[in-house]
Amino acid sequence: MKPKLLLRIASLMMLLHLIGHSFGNELWKKTDDPTKMQVIHAMTYYKFPFMGSVRSFGDNFSGYGYAVSLFLILSSVLLWLISSSLKEKTTLSIKILLTLFICLTILGIDELIFFFPFAASLSLISAILTGLATILMRNLNS
Repeated sequence: MKPKLLLRIASLMMLLHLIGHSFGNELWKKTDDPTKMQVIHAMTYYKFPFMGSVRSFGDNFSGYGYAVSLFLILSSVLLWLISSSLKEKTTLSIKILLTLFICLTILGIDELIFFFPFAASLSLISAILTGLATILMRNLNS
């Protein structure tokens, strides 16, 4: 496979990840389970001062979710843009791809440890595709 196609697939996988993550982030407070409702209430009701603002753990949880969404958007867009400019900016593309490979790998491991396998698989497969594209680019550049 050509690096461009590998990066486009990785980009689309991160876009799929973004869509799933965004739904999950918006729906985390909605449940019929009484135990979950108690936890959600405790996370969202009690607010405390922290670094100049007063927020709940629920606010922090949602905020982290939005921050991850921004990273997923950035990853998807960068992978797509780089796939279009591999020939013009080969050296820069390789450097950015190596950075993305490392970040996506760490994200996938984090998701595997703290979240769930499906999210981790999207990040790790994207990382593998990015890594393969990078190796192919380096070999073509040598």
